[in-house]
Amino acid sequence: MTKGSATHDTFMIEREYKAAPAKVFAAFSKPAAKIRWFGGPDDWEKSNYKLDFRVGGRESVSGGPPGGPVHSYDGLIMDIVENKRLIIAYEMHLDETRISVSLGTTEFRANGSGTRLVYTEQGVFLDGFDDAGGRERGTQELFDQLGISLDS
Repeated sequence: MTKGSATHDTFMIEREYKAAPAKVFAAFSKPAAKIRWFGGPDDWEKSNYKLDFRVGGRESVSGGPPGGPVHSYDGLIMDIVENKRLIIAYEMHLDETRISVSLGTTEFRANGSGTRLVYTEQGVFLDGFDDAGGRERGTQELFDQLGISLDS
């Protein structure tokens, strides 16, 4: 870890879901639906999930393995186009240490009767605590959980 370092990176994830864009969008915009897939692994200790879904609204959740470090997410909703696009600026902390600041854009594109989700993240990874590869893998896992949630 290099104190004061900042590594910039971008990644994109594309997924196909059988659900219509309105249903996939609702999985992001409705607190009870989002926490089903966004809360982290089942064995993690978790905080209360909060979502004020409006431009300028905030989203937050934290958790971590029992006895381990607490991973905290705090987002600011920058843009909403219903059933089409969502942009959130967010920061991640590991305990009290800020490890990254990112801008995430989620696009919901109709694909027949389903949805093609396109997610692009532009991140600044701080002091070597995190990197784009690890973040992309974690986001892939979240989108796996989203698919399971949509299918249930």
